[in-house]
Amino acid sequence: MTTISTTETSALLPVPAPGRDCPLCPRLVSFREQTRAKEPTWYNAPVDSFGDANARLLIVGLAPGMQGANRTGRPFTGDYAGDLLYATLLEYGFAKGVYQARPDDGLRLVDCRISNAVRCVPPQNKPLPVEINTCRQFLSATIATMPRLRAIVMLGRIAHESTVKALGLRNAAVPFAHGAVHIAGKIGLYDSYHCSRYNTNTGVLTPKMFRDVFARVRADLAG
Repeated sequence: MTTISTTETSALLPVPAPGRDCPLCPRLVSFREQTRAKEPTWYNAPVDSFGDANARLLIVGLAPGMQGANRTGRPFTGDYAGDLLYATLLEYGFAKGVYQARPDDGLRLVDCRISNAVRCVPPQNKPLPVEINTCRQFLSATIATMPRLRAIVMLGRIAHESTVKALGLRNAAVPFAHGAVHIAGKIGLYDSYHCSRYNTNTGVLTPKMFRDVFARVRADLAG
């Protein structure tokens, strides 16, 4: 565990969440328009954060999945990553209800909020650096509008690096590693490999490894 100084998140000025037709990233706009034409019944828009702004825990993913949040409109809903994430949140008391992979399943987050480093689905699930940088203003706003925030779980290196920058920190001072914990002011930063099907199928991330991260968060928040 490392302890680092950071500016208070209240100093970050909130900016509006991206609108349904956010024009900021031309490549993502073009991809969004193509997908709307191909799948007109899907959500196909920037995906808002899910959960209460008064939560103490924020989970930051990479970006909406094509078959997941881009289709359903709720983070991590409708693909394998959501299956593992929501099962884990239910296990550790960060969610209540039954996850049924659709936004109207009644699942409720408890003291938890979920967001993404990039709000629009990128081609091949790979946002460009300029897109990550452009979208960081919305991640900064999310953090700034969570007055009780005490823990951030960052799923994967891109989520880690964008969150660290949103907090005004240097990545060199906060290196990414699965299971790593850093302390930034009042906020604990917890790293995990992304809960994607690829990572679990290849053994990069096991369900136990993932659960262990949230067990640590639960224990620290209870302390």
